[in-house]
Amino acid sequence: SSDLKYLNEKIIKTGTTIVGIVYETGVVLCADTRSTNGPIVANKNCKKIHYISDKIMCCGAGTAADTRRVTLMASKELRLFKYKHLKEPFITHGKQLIADYLLRYGGNIGAALILGGIDPVSGPTLISISPDGHSIQLDYTTMGSGSFAASSILESGFKKHMTVDEAINGALDIVAEVIS
Repeated sequence: SSDLKYLNEKIIKTGTTIVGIVYETGVVLCADTRSTNGPIVANKNCKKIHYISDKIMCCGAGTAADTRRVTLMASKELRLFKYKHLKEPFITHGKQLIADYLLRYGGNIGAALILGGIDPVSGPTLISISPDGHSIQLDYTTMGSGSFAASSILESGFKKHMTVDEAINGALDIVAEVIS
C-alpha cells in the first residue's frame, strides 16, 4: 500500500500531446483537450486543432494564446491568397507563412505546430514546425510535453500506407495512452 502511494506520487502527468499520421490518402491529426498550468488542469476542453483552410488543419502545443494567434494569422493570410489568386493554397504556403512568422520572433512565441492536409501536388502532407520556425515534412510526428512517451508508441506502431481506420485508431490510442 505504501509502495503504491509512493508510485502514484511520482507519476508525472504530461501537458499537451498532439499527433499527426499520414495514411494512404490523407492525414490524421489528433490532440488531447487539456489545458494545463504546471500540474494543474486549467481547462478540460481546450481546442488544439485549428482550421487553416479547406484542406489544411493544424494542431498546436505550447501557449494556447500563441498557437491561436499563429493559426488565425495563417488562416487569414491563406484566405486572402485564395481570393487573390482564385485557387486553393498549397500546404507549403501555410508552412512558409508560419515558419517565417515564428523565425522572426526567434523562438519567443510558444507555438509548436503540426500542419497537415491534402496538397494538390504532393498529396497527403504532414509538417512539423517548431517554435523557432524550423520545419520538416514527415510521415508521422508528435509534439508537446507528452511527445516523448507518444513517439515511442508511434514509432513502434507506424507503417506506410495505413488505412484511414488504422491511422485514426492509432492516433487515438496514442493520445489516450499518454494522458491516462
